[in-house]
Formats: sequence, C-alpha cells, structure tokens
Amino acid sequence: MKLLIGRKLSMTQMYAENGNVVPVTKILVGKAVTTQVKNKKSDGYSAVQLGFNEGSKHTTKSLTGHVKSMIERPVMREIRLDDSSAFEVGQTYNLSSFAVGEKVSVSGISKGRGFQGVVKRHHFGGSPKTHGHKHDLRAPGSIGSTDAQRVFPGKRMAGRMGADRVTIKNLVIAEIDLENGLIYVRGAVPGARTGLVEISGEGDMKALDTKENSKESKPVEVLEVVSDKNLEAANEAVS
Repeated sequence: MKLLIGRKLSMTQMYAENGNVVPVTKILVGKAVTTQVKNKKSDGYSAVQLGFNEGSKHTTKSLTGHVKSMIERPVMREIRLDDSSAFEVGQTYNLSSFAVGEKVSVSGISKGRGFQGVVKRHHFGGSPKTHGHKHDLRAPGSIGSTDAQRVFPGKRMAGRMGADRVTIKNLVIAEIDLENGLIYVRGAVPGARTGLVEISGEGDMKALDTKENSKESKPVEVLEVVSDKNLEAANEAVS
C-alpha cells in the first residue's frame, strides 16, 4: 500500500488525450519520512509509521522527541503491512511512488454544514404545499408509532451535518509534477481548500536514494491559515 498526505489547493480543467475537457483537483504533496518501523516480535503487528510536515507549529515534546528532528511540524500516519522489513527509519518518499493513469483513493474531512434539517441532511421530499399544510413544509413528520412508544435508534432526524471523514475511491491520476510536488487527480475530492487529504493506492512505496535526499530541494510551503490569500499565494508559488 502507498500513502501520502497533501493539501487540496483548487479545482481546474485539463485536456485529455482525446481532446475532452476533464475536471481535476490540484493537490500539493510534500515528502514523507519513515519515523518508526513496527514488527510482530516487538509490537505485535507489522506496520510502518510515516511522518509529514503538514501539522501544527505547536508540537508536544513527546512527539518532537519521537520524530527526532526529522520533521518540524509532524502529522503521523500508519500503514499496516504483512512484512515491514523493507523499511528503515529516515527513508523519504515523494510522488515518484505514483504514476499517471493509476487509480487512487483520496480521503479527507468533508465541509461542515452545521445543524441542518431533514430535507437538506437526508434529502426528505417535504410536505405538500396544499391540502391543509401551512407551517410544516420541511418538518420531519411522525418519528414513531403508537405501538413502539419510542423512537428507534438510527432514526433519520435533524442534526449536525458534514465534518465527517469521507473516502472517494478509484480516482485517476491525470498528471504529476515532481519538481513542484503537485498531483492532479481527475474529479473532486472531499474537504475544503487547503485542507489535508490522504492519497492511497495499491503497490509499494519507492524510497528516494540517499544521494537524492542530500540534494537541496525546493522547500514546500506549509499553509497555516485557510484563506483566499494563502490559496492564491500557493497557486503562484507552484505555477
């Protein structure tokens, strides 16, 4: 399994090989660093822990000591594997593990909609506007029966909507820009602009060579505040 974390920048359009215009989402992806390798003997299961420089600038001392100065603002993710012996602490990964045309899954936190009624939240049809209805056009109606004398768990009612973890599967990679750390995924991905998203796919992670790691690379700016100004600055920086 392959996994990287990025920030959703914006949506745009691209031309396919047949000339059709397709919608794509532009995602800014930084490098991943192996911070811990777990095995069945010491941890009870095999897994690799990856760290990304996309977290908060206020980091706890325990987390700072765990990453050992490899990452300044860590966000940790773990991948369970059958055998983790091929991974070593300190290895780095980038978008070279993915390829154009590959299908991936993108996970993110959906936009929060606040407290919503049943029409918006559950797509209820509402009541008719005639035949005696006056003030209850969007009301849920009866929520229980006389026999049960209670409301069953799971009843669709008004409540908080959005801000849930959502995964979109089988999205095709349209283009990869290794120099600027950009990946263009065909279609829409969950979450607001500048929000964190996880890109996962089938296959093995390809670690960068030690010589390539030692080269000075262009630093990827971490967006701190969700605003249109930061979004425009990020688009200008990678364009």
